[in-house]
Amino acid sequence: QVQVVESGGGVVQAGGSLRLACTASALTFEYYDMGWFRQAPGKEREGVSCISRSGRSGGIAYYIDSVKGRFTISRDNVKNTLYLQMNSLKPEDTAMYHCAAADTDICGPNIASGAGFGYWGQGTQVTVSS
Repeated sequence: QVQVVESGGGVVQAGGSLRLACTASALTFEYYDMGWFRQAPGKEREGVSCISRSGRSGGIAYYIDSVKGRFTISRDNVKNTLYLQMNSLKPEDTAMYHCAAADTDICGPNIASGAGFGYWGQGTQVTVSS
């Protein structure tokens, strides 16, 4: 049974940093596009960032405009782990952050809805205080 588990959330002051991690089991991790999504209370879910599977021509990492230059996505295919390094955090980054896996070539600007990502974690809360 596939399991996706996030960790690393917490409470941080504006300007601070957090690193989220996501481990996935019972799937061949390197063959999956991976993504980070977030949802704040009363708001729709948004696709924050994604990274393509190994071997995808040219490699792809995507970020929504609001996190470009502040967040960095990476993956360790040996450890079956996805990361999201978040720097210069802002109060508007406050949300529940979810990790998801897709077995199709889907990483790109169209990930906003999360469609195509078949495996999801329960999420880790990030709270940024002003």
